[in-house]
Amino acid sequence: MKILYMLVGVLFSLSLGAKPLDVKSLSYNAILSDVQYPFPVQHFALDSQGQFLDMAYMYLPPTDNKEVVVLLHGKNFNSAYWQSTASYLHEQGYGVLMPDQIGFGKSSKALNYQYSFATLANNTKALIDSLGLKNNIILGHSMGGMLATRFALMFPENAYRLVLVNPIGLENYLIYTQYQDPEFFYQQELKKSAESIQAYQQKNYYAGKWNQDYAALTYFLIGQAQGPDKDTIARVNALTYDMIFTQPVIEEFKYLQVPTRLILGTRDRTAPGRNWKKAGVDFELGRYDLLGERVLKQLQDGALYPLAGLGHLPQIEDFSRFKKALNKALQ
Repeated sequence: MKILYMLVGVLFSLSLGAKPLDVKSLSYNAILSDVQYPFPVQHFALDSQGQFLDMAYMYLPPTDNKEVVVLLHGKNFNSAYWQSTASYLHEQGYGVLMPDQIGFGKSSKALNYQYSFATLANNTKALIDSLGLKNNIILGHSMGGMLATRFALMFPENAYRLVLVNPIGLENYLIYTQYQDPEFFYQQELKKSAESIQAYQQKNYYAGKWNQDYAALTYFLIGQAQGPDKDTIARVNALTYDMIFTQPVIEEFKYLQVPTRLILGTRDRTAPGRNWKKAGVDFELGRYDLLGERVLKQLQDGALYPLAGLGHLPQIEDFSRFKKALNKALQ
């Protein structure tokens, strides 16, 4: 079974390494029906807030009686970008669970839904319970780090360890920025284009560098922005911004009962709301080279693994360095 998963992953990698696509022709529906994921996609029927929703996920069972690592994706991503991380973990014998959260990836895009980190954590717990998983390492990246933290706070008995990879939410953004409601973000989402999506990631994630692997991670975003359900996608994306600003987790780090490990690319300057700071605020948001040490002081059992020179996606930018930090974080 492991060989089959590895072969599927190789085929997916080769498809990403092909010549650049004509991004203007990309068009995907709300659930990415035409997008191939690196491992078999399964579906969990979820009853949440009076709605019957579909939660897509990939699951690689453990092979050496090891823990299951639950990989939680960021806002501008889906579970497919965990391909290299999942393959590596599975080779080490770990189980790997990669859900697409409701509102993301191949999962349902609910419009009349209260998106919150508590709700997404509850959904993730329901999925974990349905698979009978008990001993889990919760690993979150970017927005997934805020979700992973909320999960560990709500369900410490289901979180053997918490690993945060360049999480957002290491600051309470509304202290420094003006609140913008979902309608503001909806209008911003409608303006997105292939050029703006790639330009944002090139500048903010990779310090101006760009290659085909980086570009491939934007294709689903571009396809949805140009696809038949672009209005739905814009609405849902707007709704999921709100929780980033209104549901901070940083003040609750001191209550975390599980060992917590931070893997931080220190070049990262990600800071939601930076462009609409409150008048008179000169505090510099998003200093990941400083945030790690600040957070450590709040943790009962914490450790920091800084990756100098890497940005918001160390697992994509330099996997060889990332996996060394990951090995330490999992010990």
